[in-house]
Parts: sequence; structure tokens; C-alpha cells
Amino acid sequence: MMARIDSRILLFVLTLSLLAVTSVSAQEAPQTSWGTPDLQGVWDFRSITPLQRPEDRGEQEFLSEEEAANLEQAAVDRIEELANKEAERTEAGGSIGAYNDFWMDRGTNTDDTRRTSLITDPANGRLPSTTEAGEVRRTQVGSFNVEIPTSYTDLSNADRCIIGFNAGPPMTPGAYNNNMQFFQTPEYVAIVTEMVHTARIIPIGDKAGSSNAIRQWSGNSRAHWEDETLVIETINFQDQDVYDTWRGSSKDMKLVERFTRVDTDTLSYEFTVDDVATWTSPWTAQVSMKRNDLPLFEYACHEGNYSMDAMLSGARSEERKASQGGQ
Repeated sequence: MMARIDSRILLFVLTLSLLAVTSVSAQEAPQTSWGTPDLQGVWDFRSITPLQRPEDRGEQEFLSEEEAANLEQAAVDRIEELANKEAERTEAGGSIGAYNDFWMDRGTNTDDTRRTSLITDPANGRLPSTTEAGEVRRTQVGSFNVEIPTSYTDLSNADRCIIGFNAGPPMTPGAYNNNMQFFQTPEYVAIVTEMVHTARIIPIGDKAGSSNAIRQWSGNSRAHWEDETLVIETINFQDQDVYDTWRGSSKDMKLVERFTRVDTDTLSYEFTVDDVATWTSPWTAQVSMKRNDLPLFEYACHEGNYSMDAMLSGARSEERKASQGGQ
């Protein structure tokens, strides 16, 4: 009788052990056939966690479970409120805002870590001080500082559908199209963002790429592995004018991105920005990307870019009035 009980206990213990091993194995990061972490797939980086820690949070680095739940519920409530809001007509010359909140996709979840900011360094969770030149670039990003653009050259490259406001690099959560697709071979990786379909093809290791003398919208990137993390270093960004920079960054920005497959459904994305022409010290942020089973959707920016036509048509109309004596 005792031997029978012992065998049952042993069987029970073994069963629990096997279940534990199976559970851990199911969460291990997938590997490619050539032996590196598999980063491929579509990844969603929506988050209601702000880039910078709100000033009223002070030194609070993490949210409590209750605080995170309240913020997430508030995001859900806001979406419902806007969906049920009565239509409002806009007025020419006024602040029209977004014409339909249906197209917004900011997300409803805080970051996995429950941090109060995506910025992890500096410790205060906020951007370092901005240089004088960086402040000029930051305040003049986009075309909204131009009352009536007289030429397409007055419009930012985002307005002209050349770059996207959350496509980066670095990639940061924005109002919509917060998805990117990762492709991978032993010698290259490719990152395609849903926003404007920016595509970066990046060699791994010492493989030669474009000359450092060539500047690109997304910079000149090289990748290498550090244990289980893919590290991408990027320099030589396009020499952009004040309307086209990423948060006021300069052409001399040095960017280091780190991609780590945490488990089947999570990709950790960490990036460090070093741009002494814009910020007085480097800073680092981290975003938890979630696997998305849907494909990237078409981003027909040029095809639906009625705003550029409308703005430039307005400028031509003003010119005609001026030539006719204001009539």
C-alpha cells in the first residue's frame, strides 16, 4: 500500500515538472534555423505610456497596478466618448484638429513595465536640456508654423509623405500606424514601418553597405549581435532643414537600437540617442512591442494627401486676390 502511494506521489511530481518545463519552453524566444533569435513578424508598438514622465509624477518611476488600470480605463472611456460625440463643423482658418477620431489608434495599454515614461535614462524620465539650435529645430518641425505655405518647400517632409512622424528611426508610439515588420536573413535584417512604409535594409557584421559619405532619411545603419540582442548603430542622417527633423534632432545624431525577443509575443525595443547638437546629454527609451497576427496595412499617403493640394491652392488664391487689388 505504501509503495503504491509513493508511486502516485512520484507520478504527480513528475507531471508537475513536465508541465513546468512545457510552460517555460512555450515562452522561450524562438530561434532561426541558423541559430540566432528570431525577430521576424509584425510588431505593434502602441502605448499610452508617454515618452517623458509627466512633471506631476516627480520621482515616481513606476505606476501601481491600480494607477495603470485607471489610466487604461480612461483611455477606453475616451475612445468611447469620442465615438459617440456629435459631429462638429469646422471653420476656415480655425483649428480643425482631426476630422474623425475613428482613424486614431493610440492604444489603451501602458507599457509592460508600468513605467511612468518610455525614457529610462536620465533617471527623471525626461529629455535632457535642449541646445539653442535644437530648440529652434524642435519648435519649427512641421508646417503648422507656416500660416500660408506658398510653396511645397514650406511643407515638411512628413506633409509631403516622405517621412512618418512615428516611423523614426527611432520608432516611437504615435497617433496611428504603430506597426512595423521585421525580416531577417543570416546577413541582413529589414525593418518596414506601417507609417509611410519606410524600409531599412541593414547589413549584419562587416558587410559593406552604402558609403558613409551618403546621407539618408533613415541614416546609414550597421547591425551586430550581442548575445541574444540585435544591436543596430545608425549615423549619417539626411542634412534636413528645420521642418524635417525628428524631435529637433540634427544630422549628426548617433542612434543605437537594441532588439531583444523576450518571448513568443514580446519584442523589447530599446534605443539611445546621442546628439550633442540637440540635447546636452544622451538619453535612452524602451518600448515593449507586441506580436500582431495581422499584416501591415497599406499606407496610401500620397494618394490621399488632399491637405497639400488644399494648402497650396489657398496660397494661389491669395496671390490672385493680391494681383487683383484684393478683390
